Amino acid sequence: MKNKDLLSIADLEAHEIRLLLSDAINMKEDGWQTTLSGKTLALLFEKPSLRTRVSFEVAMKQLGGEVIYLSPAEVGLGKRESVADAARVLSRMVDALAFRTFSHATLRELAEWSSIPVINALSDEEHPCQALADLLTIYEKKGDFHALRCAYVGDGNNCAISLMLGAALVGLNFSSATPKGYEIPPRFVEQARDFAGDSGSVVEFFIDPLEAVRDADIVYTDVWTSMGQENEAPMRRETFKNYQINAALMASAAADAIIMHPLPAHHGEEVAPGILDTPQSVVFDQAENRLHVQKALLADMLGGTSIAF
Repeated sequence: MKNKDLLSIADLEAHEIRLLLSDAINMKEDGWQTTLSGKTLALLFEKPSLRTRVSFEVAMKQLGGEVIYLSPAEVGLGKRESVADAARVLSRMVDALAFRTFSHATLRELAEWSSIPVINALSDEEHPCQALADLLTIYEKKGDFHALRCAYVGDGNNCAISLMLGAALVGLNFSSATPKGYEIPPRFVEQARDFAGDSGSVVEFFIDPLEAVRDADIVYTDVWTSMGQENEAPMRRETFKNYQINAALMASAAADAIIMHPLPAHHGEEVAPGILDTPQSVVFDQAENRLHVQKALLADMLGGTSIAF
């Protein structure tokens, strides 16, 4: 990788994403290895987690390394200890940090003071590891990225941002439908359009979900209310009520379209009850792929592996 850290999916170039996906596919087949024997990853989490914590812990163990989990109660960054001090202490004891935080600014500060690699395990701006798993799943299910379109429906949140940027980097067409006031922020849209100019992909934005989903090959959604927004839940349910992935909306997509969601899902809100149990849903393959892309990422950042795509 060109950078010490992975704070944004945009920290990767298109060829680096393809190399990581190639590595992930190989590691998925190879199983347990000793690539990172003697290495330790610290999971520094300010937010609770299921997939992120388990996938990082299992990934590191399957590569022969060790993991230390620091819970939200133990972290207290900026309260019981400054970010700079914590970064410098951990840099002397572990080999890499995966940081799950409410604030992307805190993530950047941690990376600035860390002499070891820092991985964004989710911030309020981006979720790059999720986007890598998404791209791996799309590649496995569709065989390529070019001439395909991924339609995102819902809140223009961190997952939407990383998915859009990743799609634009690898040449996957991207469309989104969000209510007014909940769009993907303009600075990320501008960045995606710059990437799309190089890769040849098309990036489009709509208010009407039917417009975004029409003939799409991938239909993607996420929760309407993210962690930290719980007090907005009633208002958001009303605002997003027409942005549900259901049979009527999927009828506008391509006949072989797949349904994706980073999980956890709120059944009956952003997804209709039962739709994630249909053959079109690939959400559990998508969840599993968090493990495999993170194995590839950790091996690359800490072990220097590289497999030609």
